[in-house]
Amino acid sequence: MASNVLRVISRHRAVPIRAFTSSSVSRQSLTAEQRDEIHPRLGNRDIVGFGYNGSANYMDRLELPCPAIRFKESTPDVLSLREKEKGDWKNLSAEEKKALYRSSFCQTFSEMRAPTGEWKSILAAVIGCIAITGWTYLFMKKFVYPPMPHTITKEWQEANVQRMIQQRTGAIEGVASNWDYEKGQWK
Repeated sequence: MASNVLRVISRHRAVPIRAFTSSSVSRQSLTAEQRDEIHPRLGNRDIVGFGYNGSANYMDRLELPCPAIRFKESTPDVLSLREKEKGDWKNLSAEEKKALYRSSFCQTFSEMRAPTGEWKSILAAVIGCIAITGWTYLFMKKFVYPPMPHTITKEWQEANVQRMIQQRTGAIEGVASNWDYEKGQWK
């Protein structure tokens, strides 16, 4: 039943067949006009795979090691090397193998994994933000906020507690309940 539906839909081509299948579609070669229409900024580079999200662009990514297009455009030197690679690889020199690799990829895996030193700029930005915050706080404390009230001093707070004890404020559960009136000290 399902195969009949797919056959009928594929005959009319109103909906692409890929919309109904879970298998990958076989790559058909594009003509130069079709490629220029679909991918105008591609240049003379080959489409070699599906790539990242199916878009024809180049990215060096560890989790997706096969980009959709080659890194460099196809030059006569690279094309001759690609013809030579179809034969025995023992006939290729190490420089030719490296040239073939660099025509398809920008970086190796070890180059992608290498530390970039970006942490230094991030650390400098964090320290700079902390310094700006500190200077802003000091500026605000000095020039914007009013002076601290006299009630914040230690002497005033001790005098206030002594006054609360003399007035027996909170004699049952408050401050005065912790004062021994007979001995004149805290319980």
